Amino acid sequence: MTPSDTNNVLVTGGSGYLGTRVLTDLLNTGVHVRTTVRSLDGEPALREAVRRGGADDTDLELVVASLTDDAGWDAATDGVDGVYHLATPMTHATEPRELVVTPAHDGTVRVLRAAARAGVRRVVLTSSFAAVGYSPKPVNADGAREYDESDWTDPETPDLPAYPLSKAVAERAAWDFVEQQGAGLELVALNPTWIAGPSLTSDARSSLQAFAAILGGHMPLAPRQRFGIADVRDVSAAHLAAMSTPDAAGKRYLLLADGPTISWLGVATLLRDHFGDLAAKAPTEEVPGDDLPGLVIHNERAKTELGFAPRPAEATIIETVEDMRERGMLG
Repeated sequence: MTPSDTNNVLVTGGSGYLGTRVLTDLLNTGVHVRTTVRSLDGEPALREAVRRGGADDTDLELVVASLTDDAGWDAATDGVDGVYHLATPMTHATEPRELVVTPAHDGTVRVLRAAARAGVRRVVLTSSFAAVGYSPKPVNADGAREYDESDWTDPETPDLPAYPLSKAVAERAAWDFVEQQGAGLELVALNPTWIAGPSLTSDARSSLQAFAAILGGHMPLAPRQRFGIADVRDVSAAHLAAMSTPDAAGKRYLLLADGPTISWLGVATLLRDHFGDLAAKAPTEEVPGDDLPGLVIHNERAKTELGFAPRPAEATIIETVEDMRERGMLG
């Protein structure tokens, strides 16, 4: 599939942190973009975000569809060549696990079913590292756990939180659907780590809330966790590449910055060193506990096959906070 083959595309969840960036990048390529939203009430803000990214929103079309309802999906997929499935059901951490997992599973299948009925050629699914690396593995000779695209989070992992469980179940359901009922539909899964970077929306969402918590003194002790960081701009570019790269069909791609993974204390220390007084309330210690194994996440497949060229994680962290400060998101 070449870029010229996808003149009309659908993006689910286009009003989100990543979604607005993907919409902007797609519109800048000259394609007609349709996006699903839960309500048209946010249309002015969405169009403003796209224009903030430097795109003309003339070829942006909004339609109402929910991942929890069949209504609207046939109209949303009618006449499109490719689908970018970014949307995730709205959930809360305190909800029972089944209220998180079931909508994620059913919503993904609902989108794929509509895409197959409409004769869509390819779906690019926004999955997550949460579907790859939340089940422990033996450590290597360097004392680290290594993950690549062959790894899966096991839903039976003890004490697995609802979010990684939902991501693993939803992505498995996507692959199963394409294999069993896809009727020629191609699927590519992208598995980014924690996404950061400057936002096109006017409010602090997703990872931006974590930065606000660190800088605002709401994280007195840093959680003991290591993770990779992926820049929202690089993740968006990878989505477009995943749609246009013929050999990407049937594959998963891990997306994250090069170099070592980082901890929350590492993020806080970087912010203190770079921003001084602005980060004076950032934590200087981790919660009590044992040191965690190292974490190595491989992004070679994305770099080789999709042309993925990630920014350094440190640059992404700094540019995120600079953008939040300039736009008054830090209180």
